[in-house]
Amino acid sequence: MTSSVLKPAAELAETNVRRFPNESAEYRRARQQLLVEEIELRRHIERVAEFRRALPPGGEVTKAYAFTGESGAASLADLFGNKQTLIVYSYMFGPQREKPCPMCTSFMGTWEEKLPDIEQRVSFVFVARSPIARLIEAKRARGWSRHKVYSDASGDYTRDYVSKDDSDVPGYNVFTRHDGTIRHFWAGEMGAGTMDPGQDPRGAPDMDPLWTLLDTTREGRGADWYPKLSY
Repeated sequence: MTSSVLKPAAELAETNVRRFPNESAEYRRARQQLLVEEIELRRHIERVAEFRRALPPGGEVTKAYAFTGESGAASLADLFGNKQTLIVYSYMFGPQREKPCPMCTSFMGTWEEKLPDIEQRVSFVFVARSPIARLIEAKRARGWSRHKVYSDASGDYTRDYVSKDDSDVPGYNVFTRHDGTIRHFWAGEMGAGTMDPGQDPRGAPDMDPLWTLLDTTREGRGADWYPKLSY
Protein backbone atom coordinates (compact mmCIF):
# COMPACT_ATOMS: atom_id res chain seq x y z
CA MET A 1 0.00 0.00 0.00
CA THR A 2 1.02 3.66 -0.19
CA SER A 3 4.11 4.28 1.93
CA SER A 4 4.40 8.05 1.51
CA VAL A 5 3.60 10.20 4.52
CA LEU A 6 0.50 12.29 3.93
CA LYS A 7 -0.25 15.61 5.53
CA PRO A 8 -3.20 15.57 7.93
CA ALA A 9 -6.46 16.19 6.13
CA ALA A 10 -7.22 19.13 8.42
CA GLU A 11 -3.95 20.75 7.39
CA LEU A 12 -4.81 20.38 3.71
CA ALA A 13 -8.28 21.78 4.33
CA GLU A 14 -6.77 24.90 5.83
CA THR A 15 -5.25 25.76 2.44
CA ASN A 16 -8.74 26.14 0.96
CA VAL A 17 -9.46 29.80 0.20
CA ARG A 18 -12.81 29.30 -1.55
CA ARG A 19 -15.52 31.59 -0.23
CA PHE A 20 -18.96 32.36 -1.64
CA PRO A 21 -21.17 35.46 -1.50
CA ASN A 22 -23.03 36.04 1.78
CA GLU A 23 -22.03 32.78 3.40
CA SER A 24 -22.14 32.81 7.20
CA ALA A 25 -19.29 31.98 9.55
CA GLU A 26 -21.33 28.99 10.71
CA TYR A 27 -21.60 27.71 7.13
CA ARG A 28 -17.86 28.14 6.52
CA ARG A 29 -16.92 26.28 9.71
CA ALA A 30 -19.22 23.39 8.79
CA ARG A 31 -17.99 23.37 5.20
CA GLN A 32 -14.35 23.22 6.30
CA GLN A 33 -15.16 20.30 8.58
CA LEU A 34 -16.88 18.59 5.67
CA LEU A 35 -13.85 19.25 3.47
CA VAL A 36 -11.69 17.34 5.96
CA GLU A 37 -14.04 14.36 5.65
CA GLU A 38 -14.03 14.62 1.84
CA ILE A 39 -10.23 14.52 1.80
CA GLU A 40 -10.28 11.47 4.08
CA LEU A 41 -12.87 9.83 1.82
CA ARG A 42 -10.71 10.43 -1.25
CA ARG A 43 -7.78 8.82 0.54
CA HIS A 44 -9.86 5.85 1.64
CA ILE A 45 -11.14 5.31 -1.89
CA GLU A 46 -7.53 5.20 -3.09
CA ARG A 47 -6.55 2.78 -0.30
CA VAL A 48 -9.38 0.46 -1.29
CA ALA A 49 -8.31 0.67 -4.94
CA GLU A 50 -4.75 -0.23 -3.93
CA PHE A 51 -5.98 -3.25 -1.98
CA ARG A 52 -8.03 -4.29 -5.01
CA ARG A 53 -5.09 -3.99 -7.39
CA ALA A 54 -2.96 -6.04 -4.97
CA LEU A 55 -5.32 -9.02 -4.86
CA PRO A 56 -3.59 -12.36 -5.47
CA PRO A 57 -4.49 -14.20 -8.69
CA GLY A 58 -8.16 -15.13 -8.82
CA GLY A 59 -9.61 -18.43 -9.93
CA GLU A 60 -8.68 -19.65 -13.39
CA VAL A 61 -11.56 -19.84 -15.85
CA THR A 62 -11.57 -23.41 -17.14
CA LYS A 63 -15.13 -23.74 -18.44
CA ALA A 64 -15.88 -22.95 -22.09
CA TYR A 65 -18.62 -20.35 -21.72
CA ALA A 66 -20.65 -19.70 -24.86
CA PHE A 67 -22.32 -16.39 -25.66
CA THR A 68 -24.25 -15.03 -28.61
CA GLY A 69 -23.48 -11.50 -29.72
CA GLU A 70 -24.65 -9.28 -32.52
CA SER A 71 -22.14 -10.95 -34.83
CA GLY A 72 -22.80 -14.52 -33.72
CA ALA A 73 -21.27 -17.00 -31.29
CA ALA A 74 -18.47 -15.89 -28.97
CA SER A 75 -16.38 -17.38 -26.19
CA LEU A 76 -15.26 -15.56 -23.05
CA ALA A 77 -11.83 -15.18 -24.63
CA ASP A 78 -13.44 -13.52 -27.65
CA LEU A 79 -14.97 -10.88 -25.40
CA PHE A 80 -11.49 -9.62 -24.48
CA GLY A 81 -10.82 -8.47 -28.03
CA ASN A 82 -7.22 -7.22 -28.02
CA LYS A 83 -7.25 -6.23 -24.34
CA GLN A 84 -5.85 -8.00 -21.27
CA THR A 85 -8.73 -6.96 -19.00
CA LEU A 86 -12.43 -7.62 -19.52
CA ILE A 87 -15.35 -6.10 -17.61
CA VAL A 88 -18.67 -7.95 -17.88
CA TYR A 89 -21.77 -6.20 -16.60
CA SER A 90 -24.70 -8.60 -16.27
CA TYR A 91 -27.97 -6.72 -16.42
CA MET A 92 -31.48 -7.68 -15.41
CA PHE A 93 -33.27 -8.59 -18.63
CA GLY A 94 -34.11 -12.26 -18.41
CA PRO A 95 -36.75 -14.00 -20.58
CA GLN A 96 -39.33 -13.51 -17.83
CA ARG A 97 -39.08 -9.72 -18.10
CA GLU A 98 -41.23 -7.78 -20.52
CA LYS A 99 -38.77 -4.88 -20.43
CA PRO A 100 -35.23 -4.48 -19.08
CA CYS A 101 -34.70 -3.37 -15.49
CA PRO A 102 -35.02 0.46 -15.22
CA MET A 103 -32.15 0.67 -12.72
CA CYS A 104 -29.82 -1.39 -14.92
CA THR A 105 -30.89 0.63 -17.95
CA SER A 106 -30.15 3.91 -16.17
CA PHE A 107 -26.79 2.55 -15.06
CA MET A 108 -25.87 1.37 -18.55
CA GLY A 109 -27.02 4.63 -20.12
CA THR A 110 -24.35 6.56 -18.23
CA TRP A 111 -21.65 4.56 -20.02
CA GLU A 112 -22.80 5.06 -23.61
CA GLU A 113 -20.65 8.13 -24.25
CA LYS A 114 -17.79 6.95 -22.04
CA LEU A 115 -17.23 3.60 -23.76
CA PRO A 116 -14.76 5.04 -26.33
CA ASP A 117 -12.61 6.23 -23.40
CA ILE A 118 -13.04 3.06 -21.32
CA GLU A 119 -12.17 0.84 -24.28
CA GLN A 120 -8.79 2.51 -24.66
CA ARG A 121 -7.81 0.54 -21.57
CA VAL A 122 -10.12 -2.46 -21.23
CA SER A 123 -12.88 -4.40 -22.95
CA PHE A 124 -16.37 -3.77 -21.56
CA VAL A 125 -19.38 -5.91 -22.52
CA PHE A 126 -22.95 -6.36 -21.33
CA VAL A 127 -24.58 -9.74 -20.78
CA ALA A 128 -28.18 -10.75 -20.10
CA ARG A 129 -30.15 -13.98 -20.16
CA SER A 130 -32.64 -13.02 -22.88
CA PRO A 131 -32.14 -14.10 -26.51
CA ILE A 132 -29.85 -11.82 -28.46
CA ALA A 133 -32.71 -10.51 -30.63
CA ARG A 134 -34.40 -9.06 -27.55
CA LEU A 135 -31.14 -7.50 -26.34
CA ILE A 136 -30.54 -5.87 -29.71
CA GLU A 137 -34.11 -4.57 -29.87
CA ALA A 138 -33.86 -3.06 -26.37
CA LYS A 139 -30.47 -1.54 -27.18
CA ARG A 140 -31.84 0.16 -30.28
CA ALA A 141 -34.90 1.37 -28.38
CA ARG A 142 -32.58 3.26 -26.04
CA GLY A 143 -30.64 4.74 -28.94
CA TRP A 144 -27.45 3.00 -27.86
CA SER A 145 -24.87 2.25 -30.53
CA ARG A 146 -21.74 1.53 -28.51
CA HIS A 147 -22.84 -1.16 -26.06
CA LYS A 148 -21.58 -4.64 -26.94
CA VAL A 149 -24.45 -6.89 -25.83
CA TYR A 150 -24.29 -10.67 -25.48
CA SER A 151 -26.82 -13.33 -24.59
CA ASP A 152 -25.95 -15.98 -22.02
CA ALA A 153 -28.59 -18.31 -23.40
CA SER A 154 -27.50 -21.39 -21.45
CA GLY A 155 -27.07 -19.49 -18.20
CA ASP A 156 -23.76 -21.24 -17.49
CA TYR A 157 -21.84 -17.99 -17.04
CA THR A 158 -24.63 -16.37 -15.03
CA ARG A 159 -24.88 -19.27 -12.60
CA ASP A 160 -21.13 -19.33 -12.02
CA TYR A 161 -20.39 -15.62 -11.76
CA VAL A 162 -23.67 -13.80 -11.00
CA SER A 163 -26.25 -16.02 -9.30
CA LYS A 164 -25.94 -19.74 -8.65
CA ASP A 165 -29.75 -19.88 -8.68
CA ASP A 166 -29.89 -18.07 -12.03
CA SER A 167 -31.83 -15.26 -10.39
CA ASP A 168 -32.51 -12.11 -12.38
CA VAL A 169 -29.95 -9.94 -10.57
CA PRO A 170 -27.14 -7.68 -11.76
CA GLY A 171 -23.47 -8.58 -11.62
CA TYR A 172 -20.18 -6.79 -12.27
CA ASN A 173 -17.16 -9.00 -12.93
CA VAL A 174 -13.61 -8.26 -14.02
CA PHE A 175 -11.38 -10.85 -15.71
CA THR A 176 -7.72 -10.78 -16.69
CA ARG A 177 -5.82 -12.63 -19.39
CA HIS A 178 -2.09 -13.30 -19.25
CA ASP A 179 -0.17 -15.75 -21.42
CA GLY A 180 -3.45 -17.20 -22.62
CA THR A 181 -4.77 -17.91 -19.11
CA ILE A 182 -8.01 -16.21 -18.11
CA ARG A 183 -8.63 -15.56 -14.43
CA HIS A 184 -11.35 -13.90 -12.45
CA PHE A 185 -9.95 -10.73 -10.88
CA TRP A 186 -12.74 -8.98 -8.97
CA ALA A 187 -16.51 -8.78 -8.62
CA GLY A 188 -18.89 -6.55 -6.75
CA GLU A 189 -19.83 -8.56 -3.66
CA MET A 190 -21.87 -6.01 -1.73
CA GLY A 191 -25.59 -6.68 -1.67
CA ALA A 192 -28.60 -7.08 0.59
CA GLY A 193 -26.59 -8.83 3.28
CA THR A 194 -23.99 -6.07 3.52
CA MET A 195 -26.22 -3.00 3.35
CA ASP A 196 -26.64 -0.62 6.26
CA PRO A 197 -30.06 0.22 7.77
CA GLY A 198 -32.11 2.62 5.66
CA GLN A 199 -30.04 2.13 2.52
CA ASP A 200 -30.57 0.25 -0.70
CA PRO A 201 -27.88 -2.31 -1.56
CA ARG A 202 -24.96 -0.47 -3.08
CA GLY A 203 -21.26 -0.82 -3.69
CA ALA A 204 -18.47 1.52 -2.67
CA PRO A 205 -17.57 3.65 -4.36
CA ASP A 206 -20.89 3.85 -6.17
CA MET A 207 -20.11 3.45 -9.87
CA ASP A 208 -23.40 4.98 -10.98
CA PRO A 209 -22.86 8.74 -11.50
CA LEU A 210 -26.60 9.27 -10.99
CA TRP A 211 -26.36 8.55 -7.27
CA THR A 212 -22.97 10.18 -6.85
CA LEU A 213 -24.36 13.40 -8.32
CA LEU A 214 -27.51 13.30 -6.19
CA ASP A 215 -25.34 12.78 -3.11
CA THR A 216 -24.01 16.33 -3.62
CA THR A 217 -27.51 17.82 -3.19
CA ARG A 218 -29.52 18.67 -0.08
CA GLU A 219 -32.30 16.29 -1.19
CA GLY A 220 -29.85 13.44 -1.69
CA ARG A 221 -30.95 10.16 -3.21
CA GLY A 222 -34.36 10.20 -1.59
CA ALA A 223 -36.04 7.23 0.05
CA ASP A 224 -38.51 6.16 -2.62
CA TRP A 225 -37.31 7.48 -6.00
CA TYR A 226 -35.82 5.26 -8.68
CA PRO A 227 -35.10 5.75 -12.38
CA LYS A 228 -37.76 4.74 -14.93
CA LEU A 229 -37.53 3.67 -18.53
CA SER A 230 -39.49 6.80 -19.50
CA TYR A 231 -40.88 9.90 -17.82
